Amino acid sequence: MKVVLSTLNAKYIHTSLAIRCLKAFSEKDFDIELAEFTIKDPVMNIVSDLFQRKPDVIGFSCYIWNIEETIKVVDILKKVMPEVKIVLGGPEVSYDTEYWMKRVSNIDFIVIGEGEETFHHLLQEIEGAGKYHFVYGVAYRKGEELIMMPGRPKLDLNELPSPYRFVEDVPELAKRVVYFETSRGCPFSCQFCLSSIEVGVRYFDIERTKSDILYLIDQGAKLIKFVDRTFNIKRDYAMEMFEFLIANHNGCTFQFEITADIMRPEVLDYLAEHAPPGVFRFEIGVQSTNDPTNELVKRRQNFTKLSRTVTKIKESGNIDQHLDLIAGLPLEDYDTFRKTFNDVFALGPEELQLGFLKMLRGTGLRIDADKYQYTYMDHAPYEILSSDKLSFEDIVRLKRLEDVLEKYWNAHRMDYTLNYLLYNEFQSPFDFFQEFGNYWEAQGWQKIGHQLEDLFTHLQAFLMDRQTPRMDVVLGLMKLDYFLNHKYKPRKIWWDFTMNKDQMSSHIRHAIQQPEDFSTEFVDLKLNDKELHKHTVMEELPFRLDKILAGEPLSASEGRSLLLVAYQQNEQQKPVFFTTALSPEGAAM
Repeated sequence: MKVVLSTLNAKYIHTSLAIRCLKAFSEKDFDIELAEFTIKDPVMNIVSDLFQRKPDVIGFSCYIWNIEETIKVVDILKKVMPEVKIVLGGPEVSYDTEYWMKRVSNIDFIVIGEGEETFHHLLQEIEGAGKYHFVYGVAYRKGEELIMMPGRPKLDLNELPSPYRFVEDVPELAKRVVYFETSRGCPFSCQFCLSSIEVGVRYFDIERTKSDILYLIDQGAKLIKFVDRTFNIKRDYAMEMFEFLIANHNGCTFQFEITADIMRPEVLDYLAEHAPPGVFRFEIGVQSTNDPTNELVKRRQNFTKLSRTVTKIKESGNIDQHLDLIAGLPLEDYDTFRKTFNDVFALGPEELQLGFLKMLRGTGLRIDADKYQYTYMDHAPYEILSSDKLSFEDIVRLKRLEDVLEKYWNAHRMDYTLNYLLYNEFQSPFDFFQEFGNYWEAQGWQKIGHQLEDLFTHLQAFLMDRQTPRMDVVLGLMKLDYFLNHKYKPRKIWWDFTMNKDQMSSHIRHAIQQPEDFSTEFVDLKLNDKELHKHTVMEELPFRLDKILAGEPLSASEGRSLLLVAYQQNEQQKPVFFTTALSPEGAAM
């Protein structure tokens, strides 16, 4: 019997841990192939690929991001391969299972919950006597009747074979994200999250986990993303893993979901001192800083302790942090969410993701949706449309904010410009992103693609339209950010270059003759005339750039300065910049 396990990933670089777990458990008894696609792939291409594999059974792993596309594939597969058995599993179909069986008549079976043992038993019955009433944890059809079998006990995780050692995965390891689990379950009960339904946390043996990670690193993995709901819930386990990964990373990056307010001081101290730059990345779900909201959704959170953790990690400079917010939680209106946003933005995360509440099947909030007058999408991703506290108009406004937040802050295209604007020209970060988002949509820019220079000219247009003061400073910082967005000396700029050849020559001579005026780091580059012409750009600015970057008052920035950006001067291939003061006439001082 030929079995194909498939899923539609959100992106090509993603990989499915679920179908690998199922294959690892059952491949000793069955001929199993993996077939991964993306939600962007044409449905007919997916069907054609699966058809040519000539399977007897096809299993699909289903989530909110792929269920609707998966259904389209299933319906066509049954038309061209009516004899094939279709099995669905995964979090999206493990709840309201009867609904899915009734909605999609071409589904033969649904595996509910933890799937390794259930799927293996189901395959045995498909190949054998078809006594599906012996298979706990499965839904199936008996004529016109739907049968929902009781669930089965949780598995002993240490009896499961490793899903990380398939030979066919090795050539792609360096190009894709490897998803890895060291535990299953979650200790918390957040009512908007599916993880709250599974009580307790179970761990894989730590030595086996280390062995699998070493194998992946040795085979070339570059990014391993741990899917544990709270990686640091068990302090000793997390500490041992952090120490192991630091000692053996070999250039691989590791991403974790952590709960920041329970991070122990000794763990923070260790990470601050020993974590190599760029090796760890933390995802921290803040969701809301509104205490009544957190209490209502059973989310225990100490924002003071969370802030202390995030600040300590940020000050170490070694670990990027991705903080999450959810708009639309109960008791959270537009104004309280504005406070939540500003509270979290003040922590200075490298990324701040603004998500919108999704009424996931099986969660407490979906069950209580009427209590808070929630309206939401009928089909995945079940995103809310309004509540008793947040109107649809409010949600649309926040969508505009989210758009520019992603393009400007999270993309890190204009860090120096934004840090100046947010704290000098706008009442708060929220107000900047909201006002800019409103302007962006009014111009119709959300309907078209954008080159890098477009993002700069759009921001300039917005700031000029609102008559933002000190545009000379803003434009100077935008020029700096634009130069830093390039790996090589840029061929074009989006502003009118004002220096003539004589001025350029004068500045280059000064850089050669008195490099110490820029910095000792610039002296160490030892750039000659030819290298300065080939690998640097210069721009005169009508203010003291060094004073602005040091956070000094605007009054202290009076004067002029020369900006010099050098390319191809370090192993990271990242541009470096230097500045020196100019006299009122434009000569270097």
